[in-house]
Amino acid sequence: MTRTHTPAHSTPGGDDTSRTGLYGGTTNRRVTVRDIAAAKRRGEKWPMLTAYDAMTASVFDEAGIPVLLVGDSMGNCHLGYDSTVPVTMEQVLMLSAAVVRGTRRALVVGDLPFGSYQEGSVQALRNATRLMKEAGVGAVKLEGGERSAEQIDLLVRSGIPVMAHVGLTPQSVNAYGGHPVQGRGEEAAQQLLRDAKAVQDAGAFAVVLELVTADLAAEVTRSLHIPTVGIGAGAECDAQVLVWTDMAGMTDWSGGRRPRFVKEYARVREVLAGAARGFAEDVVGGTYPAPEHSFR
Repeated sequence: MTRTHTPAHSTPGGDDTSRTGLYGGTTNRRVTVRDIAAAKRRGEKWPMLTAYDAMTASVFDEAGIPVLLVGDSMGNCHLGYDSTVPVTMEQVLMLSAAVVRGTRRALVVGDLPFGSYQEGSVQALRNATRLMKEAGVGAVKLEGGERSAEQIDLLVRSGIPVMAHVGLTPQSVNAYGGHPVQGRGEEAAQQLLRDAKAVQDAGAFAVVLELVTADLAAEVTRSLHIPTVGIGAGAECDAQVLVWTDMAGMTDWSGGRRPRFVKEYARVREVLAGAARGFAEDVVGGTYPAPEHSFR
């Protein structure tokens, strides 16, 4: 893409993300895992959003969002599935490539979907390599703590940056029997701490903490030298992520309760519905297309 890019809160002429900050900073290159590590050292908090198409990704990129996750949440909010489990590698590859094409600054992280790395390190390397080569992502994400450490280790040693994901891992929804908060009770808390340290020791550059009690997430964040990315994990994480359709008010919660951690920053669903109704009424009433919309 060739458009000019000057995010809000940026410093014109800046080229060093470590000077201008992750959010809203200007740079002539993409954000990298080194920038993420530097932000942790500075104590800088930063935002991450999901994205699944080039146009939406370009909006978030222009807004200065430094990291975009092409999450397997696409299953729920983009592809119409009931969970993330049915999402395939081909779907993640296609949408990840679109997000990369729609951005020029954000670090794009591609999710490894269920069944693409559970067999072991070789399978994980094969599919992560596809995401890097075919889609052009800058990093991959996979779920699991100690059980995924071997996969993370091989990917990192092979030159593939990895974002880990512990706490509630949605790909295991059938095993959990729902979406319970993680880390309650001494045994569960100690296991989550072990999981977080295991992925750090394996070489992950960051770790998502999902649906983790706030006190435990704060303890994990203090214990790690890599940044934590919270979603339903309290305010002490180094970064926060939301699914963009939840954040923007696109999700229809009429069939279920909105999660406590979701904050809607807009009502995009209402705006689109209003636009669709306006178009339909003009067509039915014969006022669209008007003469100025027609050719002579």
